[in-house]
Amino acid sequence: MKEINPQETSRASAFDLWMTSPMPMVTLTKTFNITRIHNASKKRHIKLNALLCWCIGKAASQVEEFYMLPVQGKMFQYDNLAINVIVNNKKGGISSCDIPFNNDFSHFYEDYIRLTQSASDASESSFIEDAMIIGTSAVVATELDCIVNQYTDKFLNPMVMWGKYRKSWLKTTLPISFQFHHVQMDGGHAARFLGNIQKEIDGLKI
Repeated sequence: MKEINPQETSRASAFDLWMTSPMPMVTLTKTFNITRIHNASKKRHIKLNALLCWCIGKAASQVEEFYMLPVQGKMFQYDNLAINVIVNNKKGGISSCDIPFNNDFSHFYEDYIRLTQSASDASESSFIEDAMIIGTSAVVATELDCIVNQYTDKFLNPMVMWGKYRKSWLKTTLPISFQFHHVQMDGGHAARFLGNIQKEIDGLKI
């Protein structure tokens, strides 16, 4: 991670326009066909949330803007991505942990199981300081059409959120909401990311 001059990046005009905006966060929602990863989860006994998080990380890694993040009036550039996962802990509350993204799903899944289990058992959160974190929140107790996260200047990172999936006779679908800071990216970049998620779901090989 290193601080960079926003005026020397493709986000220069966005930085000038939106860095001091009282509400710079944008939310887009898209319904995904997750049949492939839902079936893979059942057949291979792999956690569906891990499969979806890997597809999110893979999709983000193909969009350059994910490697930059505005923080407290400055712009930072990162070499790596990580996915933040929220887990229920042993004390009845929640903890979170950052899972480093790896192009190899097996390596990512090993880290996912180890780190989420550790966070749950210890009832403590763990964080990675040198990666651009993509937040996630799975509210699977009910079906949700859209989720809009709170805005706080303490967490300007992109956030991906979803509820319970919907299963029909031949297809499993899931609406996913994506919240991002307008300095980090524009709607076109966000739309490309959402399109990439579906491509990664459809093309997943494990």
